[in-house]
Amino acid sequence: MAQRNHVRTIRLPGLLAAAVIVAAAGIVAGDAAAQDWTQWRGPMRDGTVTAFDAPATWPEGLTRQWSREVGLGYATPLLLGDRLYLFTREGEDEVMQALDAATGDTIWRTAYDAAFEMNPATAPHGPGPKSTPAYADGRFFTLGITGIVSAFDAETGERLWHVPAGAVEPLYHTAMSPLVVGDLVIFHVGGHNAGALTAFDAATGAVRWALEGDGPAYGSPQLFEFGGTRQVVVLTQTRHVGVSVETGALLWERPFTTPFDTTSQTPLRHGDLVIETGMEKGITGFRVAATGNGWGTEDVWHTDEVTLHMTNGVIADGVLVGLSSRNSGQYFGLDLDTGEVLWTSPPRQAENAAILRSGDTIVSLQDDAQLVVLGDGRSAFDPIARYDVADSPTWTQPTLAGNRLYVKDVDTLTLWTVE
Repeated sequence: MAQRNHVRTIRLPGLLAAAVIVAAAGIVAGDAAAQDWTQWRGPMRDGTVTAFDAPATWPEGLTRQWSREVGLGYATPLLLGDRLYLFTREGEDEVMQALDAATGDTIWRTAYDAAFEMNPATAPHGPGPKSTPAYADGRFFTLGITGIVSAFDAETGERLWHVPAGAVEPLYHTAMSPLVVGDLVIFHVGGHNAGALTAFDAATGAVRWALEGDGPAYGSPQLFEFGGTRQVVVLTQTRHVGVSVETGALLWERPFTTPFDTTSQTPLRHGDLVIETGMEKGITGFRVAATGNGWGTEDVWHTDEVTLHMTNGVIADGVLVGLSSRNSGQYFGLDLDTGEVLWTSPPRQAENAAILRSGDTIVSLQDDAQLVVLGDGRSAFDPIARYDVADSPTWTQPTLAGNRLYVKDVDTLTLWTVE
């Protein structure tokens, strides 16, 4: 590991920091601990929100409580108790910072040098970071846009350890978000033909295991259990793999490529099915099972009618609700037991959407800064409400808790509340 140099941490004085935290008793009293949002796609890593107070009748408009600049990037704001945590870029620095969730005031801010030359193909999406941190046991774990892996103390902002980026950068830089399992934090690091799904020791940053020999993963890993065996499941540049959590041994693999050799999908599970999709690959439901020779997979159904690319879907009552990359962005509902497409929306909805589910309510933050509220995902495309929630494109997953919606656009974070 590299020495911790060129790191700058700023903290508020003790009494002022305490006053900022106490301020959370104001506009969102009683909601601050409603739900911790600790990682990519929420507490269960599948877009399911367990403690958002969806109203019986959605209001004509949302209430803006505060808005402030926080830096560039697409990392989801994380919420723990009364604090928000942001991973962004400011100039040549990547920045981890803690804010008061009620006021947006800074509690601490830590920056480190992360200069790099952006691939022209990624210019429209900006210099990141695009990876959402993960929190566990008082630490945040981050993956910088060039592949720098870091751990931060959640209370003070101190960078505890870091691992420099590898010699080969991913072609489109980094986007996958880490997974914490026990005392391991799992990343896919490295670039074309030099990538490795890697488990680091969460306390020290030491490598515990690595599965090498594949290109980068832009989608994020999941922890699934099959036949009593815990497995890390992830889509890499050329394949879909299941890996032993304990040893890093490859348990099964299946070829999977897209036109650009990338997919940003996080695998989903429905019963005993793994849901597989990527750009122009349709959607497949397959089973993972032990065989006489180890492990294997078996396709159960497949459809080419819809497909997912940048957008990750959510499962509601056995239906996958997503935004297909076909027809210039088309919402759909797909029955996961049969693979049947139940409904599709009119075309040209959005290029990308960050979709979450709270009970029977589906909330979709589109890249055009419009928040769309949908009802039951099984019936039809029938928006309940639409709200304009930002002044620039919104590619970041929102954070929902209590009656609050934290929405980040290109460089600004806004707290909206549902009254």
